[in-house]
Amino acid sequence: MSHRPASQSPSSILKNLQPAHGSIGMADWNNLDSSLQAQLGQALQPSGVVESVVYPTTPAELAEMMKLAHQHQWRILPWGGGSKLGWGGLMEDIQLGLGLGRLDRLIDHAVGDLTVTVEAGMRIADLQTTLAKANQFLAIDPLYEDTATVGGIIATADTGALRQRYGGIRDMLIGVSFVRSDGQLARAGGRVVKNVAGYDLMKLLTGSYGTLGVICEATWRVYPLPSTSQTLVLSGTADAIAQLSQQLLASALTPTAVELLAPVTAAALGLPSMLGLAVRFQSSAASVVQQMNYLEQWGQALDLRG
Repeated sequence: MSHRPASQSPSSILKNLQPAHGSIGMADWNNLDSSLQAQLGQALQPSGVVESVVYPTTPAELAEMMKLAHQHQWRILPWGGGSKLGWGGLMEDIQLGLGLGRLDRLIDHAVGDLTVTVEAGMRIADLQTTLAKANQFLAIDPLYEDTATVGGIIATADTGALRQRYGGIRDMLIGVSFVRSDGQLARAGGRVVKNVAGYDLMKLLTGSYGTLGVICEATWRVYPLPSTSQTLVLSGTADAIAQLSQQLLASALTPTAVELLAPVTAAALGLPSMLGLAVRFQSSAASVVQQMNYLEQWGQALDLRG
């Protein structure tokens, strides 16, 4: 998210605020760890900097920082785990960086309703661990799961291969809270699956890369963990892989994930250095075995190696 060129530097203003907001971590660019500078640099043009960085701990603190940025026309850069800062276009110098990693609390987990509400800075890996204790999971498989955060996943719409069965981020997101560019907190959706009131801003925010507001809280639809999960990888020529893909998608089989593997990726996984198709089935043990057998037979008929 960016504003017009800044009219005043944020450093002195933020220092004056610090005594009243001791919970907000603050740092200047020169005081940042070199690894963080390199990470933030992925979103900047060469020689660009983030002049000041703050780490709000509540949505109210985040809103206050956004309000300041709006008043002083600062360009801002929000991030969670920073795993996808290199995605999208490069920005010029940023006056204010917003590190959202401290907004990482679990707000509500309605186990019986299959919903969970968390703050945007929670890591996906931590959320999945929490859900697994109730035999549930969030049906996404994003890149860099160990560092990716809830807000970043929404901002980049990074669902992963499980989209084949469960749909995308926008299909699982049922409520969201975010801070507008003027510092006002806004909400859309709710905490129940059957929610049709108001505009569906969740779909608008999904994939917006932080340009429409800074997400601070999200409510998700979750699913029971499947009892059995197996993946079959078939390798061979591009024509054979294409035929198998068409046959699979036209069949009655119900894969939860389908992903094409480049030869270099397959080799890194210890598989034949050929084009590959990875197909995952998740269901009861008997159903998974039967579907795997069907797929393997189709692959053998096309001279694919399983």
